[in-house]
Amino acid sequence: MEKCQILLTNDDGIKSPGLWAAAEALSELGFVTVAAPREQSSGMGRSLPMTSDGVIRPEVLNVRGKDWTVYAVGGTPAQAVLHGILEIMPQKPDLVVSGINYGENVATGITISGTVGAAMEAASQGIPALAASLETGREHHLTYSTAIDFSTAAYFTAYFARKILENHFPPEMDLLKVDVPSDATRQTPWQVTRLAQQRYFIPVKPKRTSWEEPGVVDYEEAADLDNERKDSDVYVLRVKRQVSVTPLSLDFTARVDFDGLDRLLRGND
Repeated sequence: MEKCQILLTNDDGIKSPGLWAAAEALSELGFVTVAAPREQSSGMGRSLPMTSDGVIRPEVLNVRGKDWTVYAVGGTPAQAVLHGILEIMPQKPDLVVSGINYGENVATGITISGTVGAAMEAASQGIPALAASLETGREHHLTYSTAIDFSTAAYFTAYFARKILENHFPPEMDLLKVDVPSDATRQTPWQVTRLAQQRYFIPVKPKRTSWEEPGVVDYEEAADLDNERKDSDVYVLRVKRQVSVTPLSLDFTARVDFDGLDRLLRGND
């Protein structure tokens, strides 16, 4: 396979070890341009706020003895993708990769994820996209913890990136979501999964005595594993301890009978 152009981003920020594990692994496949948020940007989804400053600062980071010129973007993960495509890269990338995230991105909460949101933005531009996440404990979310070993997740990120570059997505598929168990090895099996229809991370009421006090809605993991479908991303990741590989589409249209819905909505008109 000829060297290709890969745009790499994340939502944990430009200095995340997960980002650099992915950069190293992907560099075996092609030329990797890193454009990622300047700050921690988890939970941004696919947002494109007009309040972002859009400042792009080239930086040189040394990763395992190798200097990388990278681009810290004043914006969300999705905005980092747009700046990468429109301003930074000399040509349209062949693939956009987002990750590797501290923490799994599964079930209905994926629209909150900045990792998945960045991949969705790339997909909306007609570019194949991959969102990669590693299961971690809640205490490691929003950190740059060096206690996390990203090597296995990096292996699977590069593996699926290669497959995407070698083959076109099937019709009605826009991006691929990969979630790697915390105890996975390179020999861990992977399975194509569907999105679990549950709220995996639930919101937690702020602890404060007055609404005048600052109070952020927090979250905690509350997965229902007993009633989950055995082919869902949650079940495969958490129960089977396998790598979950979920095809996603930007088409959010509900799978309902249009004629029946039309009659229901028109009623007695």
